[in-house]
Amino acid sequence: MRTPSVAVVMTGFAAYSYVATVASVAWYLRRDRPELDLSTSLLWAGLTYAPWLAVGLMVWLVMQRWGAGWKAAGVLTGLMVAVVPLIAALGARIDLTFLHLVATPSDLIERIIDRLPVALLLYTATVAVGLAAAQWHKARDAQVRLDHLTRALALARQVQPDDARLLVSTGRSRASVDLRAVEWFASAGNYVVVNWDGREGLVRDTLQALETRLDTRLFARIHRSTLVNLARVAGVQPLSDGSWRLTMQSGAELVVSRTYRDAVLVRLGRAP
Repeated sequence: MRTPSVAVVMTGFAAYSYVATVASVAWYLRRDRPELDLSTSLLWAGLTYAPWLAVGLMVWLVMQRWGAGWKAAGVLTGLMVAVVPLIAALGARIDLTFLHLVATPSDLIERIIDRLPVALLLYTATVAVGLAAAQWHKARDAQVRLDHLTRALALARQVQPDDARLLVSTGRSRASVDLRAVEWFASAGNYVVVNWDGREGLVRDTLQALETRLDTRLFARIHRSTLVNLARVAGVQPLSDGSWRLTMQSGAELVVSRTYRDAVLVRLGRAP
């Protein structure tokens, strides 16, 4: 069964919240004013809280644009200065309309002030729900990508590569290294550092040129200066900034930068 998207869940939650709030407020309106019929009380409550649907959409769009970090929080705080008084004023104006009252400016201001605490509370709650939804979306997206990578790594371990070898300089001597034993390559100017079985050596070549000769089913670039043997990855851990930490079979740890994270999945045919 496919899990619904965050947008679908939040749309359903917003619809439920609006309907439940309107029904509850309409009940209280009729309790305090028995002369009101059901349709009038529902219309009164519905119009009063309809602007909050637009506020919820605004919060969602801000989160989509700036994420759930400090930038989004700053934008939403700035918008609060205008949105909260505006909604309080709309609510006060709707009250006067349904009460058939002609209020003086001072009466209107008093009603607006009375509505401000509730408006501020609802705005804060809407932002909090938006932040929670954005964090959920971020965590879910990261988990999906991690699952795809985990499956791709399992397939890489099943690859039967050619018995290719690489001549590597190790000090004053040279060693013929089986490419299947190499854990990763690192760029060092016009040289490439080869890491295998806890040892290091040099190849006089560029990382880019070497990459073109490697088996793309096994070797992938995880950083502009690093190529890794996917079959030698023992574990994967997501990091808070969206990158991944790879633990190699030797115990060494390498980081897949966010820039190359999706490229790795695309290259492995496992893009989410």
